[in-house]
Amino acid sequence: MSVSVDRTLQLTQLSGQAISDLTPSFNHLPKTGHADGEYRLRRYSVVKATANGVEHLPPRAFVQSDQINHFQGNVSRSFEPLEDSILHSDGLREMCEVFQRANALTEDQEIEIHQIRIAAMDGETQVAPEGVHQDGFNHIAVIGFGRENVEGGEFMVYKSKDDLPILSMALAEGEVAILADDQLWHNARPIKAVKQDQQGYMNLFVLTARETNYAL
Repeated sequence: MSVSVDRTLQLTQLSGQAISDLTPSFNHLPKTGHADGEYRLRRYSVVKATANGVEHLPPRAFVQSDQINHFQGNVSRSFEPLEDSILHSDGLREMCEVFQRANALTEDQEIEIHQIRIAAMDGETQVAPEGVHQDGFNHIAVIGFGRENVEGGEFMVYKSKDDLPILSMALAEGEVAILADDQLWHNARPIKAVKQDQQGYMNLFVLTARETNYAL
C-alpha cells in the first residue's frame, strides 16, 4: 500500500523479489577514504532508467556545496560504482521505476544512487553527520534494506529545519520513503549496537534526482 501527503512525502514498498535481488550486495560494500569512510561503506552510480533497462552513465565524483553539507561540503568524493550484477538486476530497475513514477520523472532524467551500510562503532554512530538537512535535489528516496544488532536509526522528516519531525520511522526492509527535497528536510537518529561484542549495521539505498530545469 502506498501513502502520499500532498505528493511531497510518499511511503511505499518494494517487492520481495527486489529485496532478494539487492540485499546480498551490501556485504560487498567497500570502505572509503573520506571523513566517514570507516563506518559509512558506500558505492555510487548515476543511471537513467528507460524502457530498455537501466543505463549506467560514466563515473563522476559526488560534490555538495558547504551551504548544503556542513560536514563534507565542497569536497569532491569518488566512490566505487554499483556492482554490474546489481546494475543489471530486475530489483534495481524496479527501485528506479518506483522513484520515477512517484515523481513523474522522464526516462531522460538522471538518477543518482548511493548504496550505503552504516556500521555501528563504539558508542553511538551518526547515520547523518550533517544533522537536519536537505541534499540539494528536487527529489530523494531512502530505502531500508535491513538492520542487524542495532537500535536507533529512525528516518525523520521535517517541514523546516527548526521544526519537530512530522515523520519518524525505522525503515523496514524494502520500505521506501520518497520526499520533495526542495520542500522538506530530513535527518536520522544515531545507531548503537545492542550487543557490543557483535557487529551491528543498517543498510540503505538513497536515490536522488535534480530536474533538468532546476538550478541551485
